[in-house]
Amino acid sequence: MDDDVLNPQLDLTPTPPDDLMCPTTKRATDFIDELTWRGLLYQSTAEQPLREHLSSPGRVAYAGFDPTSDSLHIGHLIPLTLLMHWQRHGHVPIAVMGGGTGLIGDPSGRDNERDLISREHVDANVQSQKRIFERLLDFSSSLSNSAMLVNNIDWLDRMSYIDMLRDVGKHFSINEMVQRESVKRRLEEREQGISYTEFSYAILQAFDFLHLRREHNCTVQLGGQDQYGNIVSGIDLIRREFGHEQGEAFGITAPLIKRSDGKKMSKSEGSAIWLSADTKDATSVYAFYQYFINLPDEDAVAWLKLFTLLPREQIEAITQQRDSAPHERHAQRELAGHMTAMVHGRSELDRAIAASKALFSGDVRGLDEQTLNEVFAEAPSTEHSCALLEGDGLELVELLPETSLAKSKREAREFLGNGAVSVNGEKVAAEYRLTTSDLLHGTLLLLRRGKKNWHATRWM
Repeated sequence: MDDDVLNPQLDLTPTPPDDLMCPTTKRATDFIDELTWRGLLYQSTAEQPLREHLSSPGRVAYAGFDPTSDSLHIGHLIPLTLLMHWQRHGHVPIAVMGGGTGLIGDPSGRDNERDLISREHVDANVQSQKRIFERLLDFSSSLSNSAMLVNNIDWLDRMSYIDMLRDVGKHFSINEMVQRESVKRRLEEREQGISYTEFSYAILQAFDFLHLRREHNCTVQLGGQDQYGNIVSGIDLIRREFGHEQGEAFGITAPLIKRSDGKKMSKSEGSAIWLSADTKDATSVYAFYQYFINLPDEDAVAWLKLFTLLPREQIEAITQQRDSAPHERHAQRELAGHMTAMVHGRSELDRAIAASKALFSGDVRGLDEQTLNEVFAEAPSTEHSCALLEGDGLELVELLPETSLAKSKREAREFLGNGAVSVNGEKVAAEYRLTTSDLLHGTLLLLRRGKKNWHATRWM
């Protein structure tokens, strides 16, 4: 557990996140300028024609999300944020869930073949992820630019293999496809290689763009920088069908985000920060909040631009506060507050802040069972029998050497004699005996040595 995340003397409450959704908020700057100053623009096709195209409201753009897990992670927030800004500028966002492409697997950014997921598993992931899109995009039917959520299995499943080869595959050059970085790298790795299945992924994604162009007049695809080749393939396919004059289609990509300290945000390495708190792949709300609190100073302001919808003037004001008092971690607190409220809701943000205050003040008795378990999920812990607490109870000096707080009884007596040990946040005497009345919610007893060292004991 990180124990220097917050200074207990600080006001932990971030500025209330105002107008988190505001999908139709008018902005003085256009969409491309908005992405540019935020650092969200990596590359676009035909910038000047694209700007002219976007000068009229109601344009339609999509971003795709393959359901390889039952949750999305913060890496997915970049294309999601592009869709949110798109909607705030008066345009129509489409989130495409890859119920079809998820059965294949995108080779982009991969050094080896993905494990194929069953149709039932993919369908379950699609249903689980829907809630995230519904929280972050506005699907109100009263809006002229209401968001849409579609699943590409609905059209890919209807197309036969012969039709895909004749109507789509004939437009793709193998010579060009093997030059793509995602394919080229895999071909050079003889032990890994690339299967025909993953090699075909670009064709399916290009067809998605063509289908959405036909059905919804979608003219823009949004994605990460690693998707640029796939996006261009979709644009080419649209122009082959509609012709160059009628086949308006554009691509916009955002940079892949990395932490300045080199720490990974990788699903494959088990260090992903998930956007759900109640799924198999999950990050608790408290851990989500603390992740952003713990960001290096170098990242905090940059991530306020990348991940939040805060206006430029407010971010500049936060930057000034950070520069004048960096030790207060004001930018991190604002980022954590806005991100948690946006992804999980204001009530969950309040719980995360209350948990942070309780942890560093030591006043943990008032926290509910769920919050306590979230806060101490990664703290050192041990399990013990409740029978030890019955009758006269158990001397604390006997328990401490079984925890991470003392190596021996002698050391335990020394810490207790110095008044350095607390039980559930309250300092206790050297001869203190633990009983069942000390248990929080009937199962948890929290020990602390000094201000930073916590140990959770769980009683069965």
